[in-house]
Amino acid sequence: MEQTQSQDGQSQSQRQTFDEMWGHTQDLRSPYARFHDWFQDEDPARLQKKQREAEEVFRLTGITFNVYGRAEAAERLIPFDIIPRIIAGREWSKLARGIEQRVRAINAFLYDIYHRQEIIRAGRLPAEMIAKNEAFLPQMIGVEPPGGVYTHIVGIDLVRTGDDDFFVLEDNARTPSGVSYMLENRETMLQMFPELFSKNRVQPVSNYPKMLRRSLAACAPPQCTGIPVVAVLTPGIYNSAYYEHSFLADKMGVELVEGHDLRVIDGRVAMRTTQGYKAIDVLYRRVDDEYLDPLNFNPDSALGIPGIMDVYRAGGITIANAPGTGIADDKAIYSYMPDIVEFYTGEKAILQNVPTHRCSDPKTLQYVLDNLKELVVKEVHGSGGYGMLIGPTSSKRELSEFRAKLQSRPANYIAQPTLALSTVPILTKAGLAPRHVDLRPFVLVSPNGIEITPGGLTRVALKKGSLVVNSSQGGGTKDTWVLEE
Repeated sequence: MEQTQSQDGQSQSQRQTFDEMWGHTQDLRSPYARFHDWFQDEDPARLQKKQREAEEVFRLTGITFNVYGRAEAAERLIPFDIIPRIIAGREWSKLARGIEQRVRAINAFLYDIYHRQEIIRAGRLPAEMIAKNEAFLPQMIGVEPPGGVYTHIVGIDLVRTGDDDFFVLEDNARTPSGVSYMLENRETMLQMFPELFSKNRVQPVSNYPKMLRRSLAACAPPQCTGIPVVAVLTPGIYNSAYYEHSFLADKMGVELVEGHDLRVIDGRVAMRTTQGYKAIDVLYRRVDDEYLDPLNFNPDSALGIPGIMDVYRAGGITIANAPGTGIADDKAIYSYMPDIVEFYTGEKAILQNVPTHRCSDPKTLQYVLDNLKELVVKEVHGSGGYGMLIGPTSSKRELSEFRAKLQSRPANYIAQPTLALSTVPILTKAGLAPRHVDLRPFVLVSPNGIEITPGGLTRVALKKGSLVVNSSQGGGTKDTWVLEE
């Protein structure tokens, strides 16, 4: 039977987990006060009907994602829950300060790693963490990215465990995805529940595409003359995030291109148009480093542009995000982020890291093996919820299989304690029920500064008790409200 969350609060079994609507007690938290009043007056049948309507909107809009390795379900609808996640303005202010501090440090770290490597000289980061890391690109050594920006678009994954306790779960500095769902979630909620927005002063997110184009244009390369030409590079329609690539190009009013649409002409990267080839100044690429340039990386790649790295190094194009940024969101490097933040900002990190065990160390590996049942183990370069183990919910067979993986390639894994992730209510047939969530705010970086969209993408584990929020693993999404002060 579904464990429901009544309007009067949580059941006794749920009070150990912080609920963002009810806290640790039965006291309604202030960000949810107006929503709670509205919900009490609503007809449950109407809300169920609205939930079905929302699902139909997403289906008609084509908001889907591809699931790799599942031929029987090449495209799936991302479940959307109509109960908003609500964050107070004061809470967001602290989060925004911590996010900005962290992103500044990441960008400074990338510049340093590809130049003088002062952090290694200072003994704050072991040299082998860079030298033996497959995300490090020697081709970027000494390269000056336009405007000094490596991480034009960043997604910082956050989890919450208490009223004022937030942790960074992951840094996404390569090609963070999900912003299209953030925008579509808000648009859907505005259409379906306009009265809710009249009762709550919710900070807007709809200007993100305009901000993104402006931020990318501000990063134009030295050879740009006039208004910068921006384009979005996609691997194609079979990519899991193709909907988002198309969505963002359309909303920004720029061309969506594939590798075969581009070529190097007179030292510039140009795209094919009906009037001939036109030079591109800024390329927002959603293609991994390995496939970006067959002349410099994977020679078998049909997704990239031969010679684009030579144009990039000569200052003829901006690539966003810069090649080689993956070293900053490597999960082994993540464990050094508090030191990295302090080294480059001179300040203690505002946002906490989740304690992380690097399995490459023999003693640490033994600890992880001895406590596998209590830990979450992740691949250093993994993403999307794949290749991970959640000890407390794993079977004996899964634990045994993962133990063998750890012993075979220990440096490929890190381990973390299982946090008591916060819950927020979702709508079920029995009423409101708590489910675990994370949050991915989106950050734009340009020479003009750092802009953080208020809120971001809330991913929710729709299965009771599940801690895995990824859409590829059965999770859904919610609209995220940041209230005005």
